[in-house]
Amino acid sequence: MRVSASIKDGIALVGGNVWAQAIAFAAYLILARLYTPEDFGLYNIFYSYIEVLIIVSTCKYELAVVIADNDSEAAAVSRLALRINTWVCVILLSLSLVCYFLFPFSVFNYSFSLLLAPMVFFCGTSRVYSALFNRYRQFRQIALSEVVGASSGVVAKVLLGLPCLALTLLHALGLALGTVVGRAASNINYLLLKRRLPSSPQVSSSAMKQVAAKFRNFPLFTMPKELVNSFSFNLPFLCLALYFDKAEVGLFGMALTCTFRPVNVFNSAFEKLLYVRIAEKVRRGDTIRRDILRFFKNVNLIALPFFVVGFLFGDDILAFLFGDRWAGCGYYIRCLLPWVFVSLTATSLLFLSNVFSRQKTEFVFYLALLVMRALAVWIGIANNDFRQAILLFSVAGAVVSAALLLWCFRLVNRYEDGF
Repeated sequence: MRVSASIKDGIALVGGNVWAQAIAFAAYLILARLYTPEDFGLYNIFYSYIEVLIIVSTCKYELAVVIADNDSEAAAVSRLALRINTWVCVILLSLSLVCYFLFPFSVFNYSFSLLLAPMVFFCGTSRVYSALFNRYRQFRQIALSEVVGASSGVVAKVLLGLPCLALTLLHALGLALGTVVGRAASNINYLLLKRRLPSSPQVSSSAMKQVAAKFRNFPLFTMPKELVNSFSFNLPFLCLALYFDKAEVGLFGMALTCTFRPVNVFNSAFEKLLYVRIAEKVRRGDTIRRDILRFFKNVNLIALPFFVVGFLFGDDILAFLFGDRWAGCGYYIRCLLPWVFVSLTATSLLFLSNVFSRQKTEFVFYLALLVMRALAVWIGIANNDFRQAILLFSVAGAVVSAALLLWCFRLVNRYEDGF
């Protein structure tokens, strides 16, 4: 029965995420013709700030919801994460307003800067609600919320990108504003479905203080680790975008979307599923090696043919799907695919650092990755060569992803040695 339930959970999560991914991909066939590479370049800059800021917004306390010892503790830590998220977004909105009007030549003078705070707020609350639904194995509800968010965002982006709005502020903000609308819709769906969860007990301030202390490893180690990783991952948009043409940045962003988006959808689904399953087995003292090895083997066997086709024909495929203006993505596809293939399983297994409380060691890996990526970006800027920077950037990601994968297997072996 456990295996059957696990398969059903996996189908629900992956199925919902596949639908969301299919909606997003179909939308790109339209959006790539409504918006220019420059528009996508600016959108990539916007989203790079979101991916960095979202790490701080909850201090990663939402990850503790799954491993909390009881429902009262889970309610307290989720309430704590939501409260932190609200205060962080209030502060961010205040800073955005001040910088937008007082420092017109700063990064906050981008037209999308005032959308940062609401986007971070909706992303933060979605992560907390997703963790709650994950704890109670409400995987279909998680998948439904993802589909609702993806669909709403696509509709908003298409409407705002119509030719009748060309050269208007709404068109310029179309991709960013559509993303905010989609994330807000996902939040609303979570709130409507929340009644399916067990009723939450009353949470006192003392209870939130207790869980804040108990799960302090998340803000102390997991948050800095993910902050470093997110910052280093977005270095091309945060730094290279200041020195190179936005259209080239947009081409790289499209290649990144076409490679990492499907992988991230897969990783998000299976990380949720494996996190709960493996955490429960570890609490019971059961073996986990067979689950991990089966996951690793099956995923790589299925994925390898797709990666080979993408590496050989990525340029032609993208030009056919999105139009000739995107033909230059092929070089970036070939740079990214080896890294993406390694991270396909490595990223899905990184929850093991939380299960075994090894966040500090994982943080060291990401510090090393930050140094390597910063060096890659510096070399590219020094040589005035955007493509060289991306190549070195991708090599650094592949090397550290491989090292993290080996480390995850080592954690499993150490645990199994205890038997």
